Amino acid sequence: MRRIALLSTFLLGTIVNVTMAQSPNTVDVATLQAELAKGGVQLVDVRTPQEWNGGHIHGALHIDWFSDDFKSRIGELDKEKPVRLYCAAGGRSEDARNMLRDMGFKEVLDLDGGMSAWKKAGAPVEK
Repeated sequence: MRRIALLSTFLLGTIVNVTMAQSPNTVDVATLQAELAKGGVQLVDVRTPQEWNGGHIHGALHIDWFSDDFKSRIGELDKEKPVRLYCAAGGRSEDARNMLRDMGFKEVLDLDGGMSAWKKAGAPVEK
């Protein structure tokens, strides 16, 4: 009986770890903060102007995902430099990430959990 309990605990822990593993398409808050401190990363906020005005990450370029000129403005970025995207929770930035990859950008990741995760982690917000 004890063996079954130990095996069950092990399997449950393994399942939780696999489920909680970060996607290879995203970057977590701590990693993004380190990348921004180091420099060389192009950070893009794809939220609406109202969301942007409510607070954004320092150094971010604002390009609204819903704007008519999104594709042309995003195309002005350097395709060879890493790009990090974020929105409120991750949906729009995921769509933008896929678009940028289709456009030939080499290294594109979006912030896991978006601005919500950034704020929850207590990371600084600029207004």
